[in-house]
Amino acid sequence: MAKLRIVLADDHAVLREGLRALINAQPDLDVVGEAPDGEAVCRLAKELSPDVVVMDLSMPGLTGEQATARLKQEAPDVKVLALTVYEDRSHLRKLLKAGAAGYILKLATSDELIRALRVVAAGGVYLDPAVAGKVVGDIVSEGTATEWAEGTQLTDRESQVVLRIARGFSNKEIAAQLEISVKTVESHKLRSMEKLGLKSRADVIQFALRKGWLAQE
Repeated sequence: MAKLRIVLADDHAVLREGLRALINAQPDLDVVGEAPDGEAVCRLAKELSPDVVVMDLSMPGLTGEQATARLKQEAPDVKVLALTVYEDRSHLRKLLKAGAAGYILKLATSDELIRALRVVAAGGVYLDPAVAGKVVGDIVSEGTATEWAEGTQLTDRESQVVLRIARGFSNKEIAAQLEISVKTVESHKLRSMEKLGLKSRADVIQFALRKGWLAQE
């Protein structure tokens, strides 16, 4: 079985070394590249086409958020797992909006990091338990969020598309999974987001969290 290919982006060489050793110790994971800053990781990801980039938020030059946004434009099939010390909602929301599929704290255990990599690589969304509860609570407490989907009916196909968007799949990947055209995916996406009053991918993820669609096993 082919190993999942990982690129590490962090300006601290010692941390990258530790992450590399941890990840390469897993039989199904392989670190194929490392970058010390945002510009470098964007170049490397386009060159290597890894499954997942582990992205530090605080790097010189391009920040992790900026690098994630650029990467999702230039290499949309590459998944981004943000690795950070920040626990506040504002950073999480910015990363989700930029296109990250996961968010894990540097204080997380080794097992949690490995699990997050596998979840994100498989097309899921992973939120560190330390911040996930804050986000869900925030969603429920917001007035606009409580209006999402109230009295709104999505078709089965629209629901399938929205779920896959929330899990981080690209339009091309969704089209292949559902055996429909990319144009049809885009049509379902636009129609369902209009019905739900959602404006961005971050909104879609928050909606899916509130509905329990992204609950981890």
